[in-house]
Amino acid sequence: MAELKTKTEEWLRLAAMELPPRRIRPLLDHFQGDPGGLIAAGVSSWRELAPDLTKKQLERVEENQSRSFDKELAWLSDNNGSVVPFDDPLYPANLRELPDAPPILIARGKLLPEDKFSIAIVGSRRATSYGLSLSRRFARDLVNHGLTVVSGGARGIDTQAHLGALEDGGRTIAFLGCGVDINYPADNRKLFNEIANGHGALLSEFALGVRPEPWRFPARNRLISGTSMGVLVVESPVDSGSLITAREAGDQGRDVFAIPGPIDTGRNAGCHRLIQDGAKLVESVDDILVELGILTLKSPESKADESVSPAIANLPPDQRKILDLLTLQPKQVQTIMQESGFNAPQVSTIVTMLEMRGLARRVPGNAFVRVL
Repeated sequence: MAELKTKTEEWLRLAAMELPPRRIRPLLDHFQGDPGGLIAAGVSSWRELAPDLTKKQLERVEENQSRSFDKELAWLSDNNGSVVPFDDPLYPANLRELPDAPPILIARGKLLPEDKFSIAIVGSRRATSYGLSLSRRFARDLVNHGLTVVSGGARGIDTQAHLGALEDGGRTIAFLGCGVDINYPADNRKLFNEIANGHGALLSEFALGVRPEPWRFPARNRLISGTSMGVLVVESPVDSGSLITAREAGDQGRDVFAIPGPIDTGRNAGCHRLIQDGAKLVESVDDILVELGILTLKSPESKADESVSPAIANLPPDQRKILDLLTLQPKQVQTIMQESGFNAPQVSTIVTMLEMRGLARRVPGNAFVRVL
């Protein structure tokens, strides 16, 4: 327990230094991923290893090398909080692929392996009833197909996306542009509590206590898109921050979807521009599922199956290993063998057991998909 507390404190200390991920990750690599070794290095070592660090950044490093983090540790303990380092199995799998992925996320709530099957919903903070209702409806439909809904916890479209996911007992993740101990916006306090208490997680790359500042929100947008398989933009004017998320999604190789709307208000001009630039026009959640090649046996009308997670948790290690390799898109047996290290008879036996448990499905081409 003491060792875990020490490691958690080291990650909190590193997060408080607020160094850009592209700079901090090479430094961590130099110390074999050990935050304690990096933190213990003197400022002179930091200067040598990262000569491009500014004076202000080095001052922040020195300031956080020795200060107490007892307050932060107590807050995590009292509020279902945790740190999720880059090498943690629960670190978002899709996000880990990015070159600027944060070395650590701070969480309030719990992440699950199934959260890698997620779709982001973003849009205007000043949405009309048209956009608000669509955001909530699409979120509800997505979780009823077993997907996790990701958004940014802001007013408007984001809030309705989270509420729609919760409405039918689904999971949702909110990336915040501040510390996860800050309820921003304040009127979403109840929503954040519900997400954190068994229905998903609040996540941030920023340290506890960090206040929301305008520049932090564009930075967190890359995490919303990077964690997701695709991004759905709902009612966005051309100056909306949701277009930043859409651009990040495109740069990250994620699919971008947009819902069209009335042309006489300007509230949908951003969505229309995205569609002109190649985003997929969607009218229902089926358009998203088809574009991503997602196969699911869950009917849209069914509620989230609360027995799935315990079933997965009780799998033998070899079955769990194969299940974690399966995605919602077909994966051939040869690929499963290469990624798992199992031979053909072993893979055949394991995927058959997963089929019997209703967790995998055979598709044409000697391939398998994961069933949600």
